[in-house]
Amino acid sequence: MALNPAYEAIGKGFVQQYYAMFDDPAQRPTLINLYNAETSFMTFEGMQLQGAVKIMEKLNSLSFQKIDRVITAVDSQPMFDGGILINVLGRLKADDDPPHAYSQIFVLKPLGNSFYCQHDIFRLGIHDTA
Repeated sequence: MALNPAYEAIGKGFVQQYYAMFDDPAQRPTLINLYNAETSFMTFEGMQLQGAVKIMEKLNSLSFQKIDRVITAVDSQPMFDGGILINVLGRLKADDDPPHAYSQIFVLKPLGNSFYCQHDIFRLGIHDTA
């Protein structure tokens, strides 16, 4: 399979769609449609999850209601299997918490004329300091 020449536009479009759905508690449950029932993986703050149902259990367990998000950078790369690797760097503020830097990595895999999220790694940029 060839490299997808539209990888940058697809990466940015996916990120916009994903966060629009994630950041709205009413739409968050529809994120299940972006993951595969068996072959999607997520690492959320070090917790490993596999499959759309387990991923959604984690996302639906998040207790915050309001998110203010600033996306600093979206870097995408084409993959030789037609997939797209996406790295997001940004800052988010949940409810009344202070804002925190975060990074999120997505790997999109082709599925017909579309894509699904095969890998999703999320980590807040919080470091222990002495």
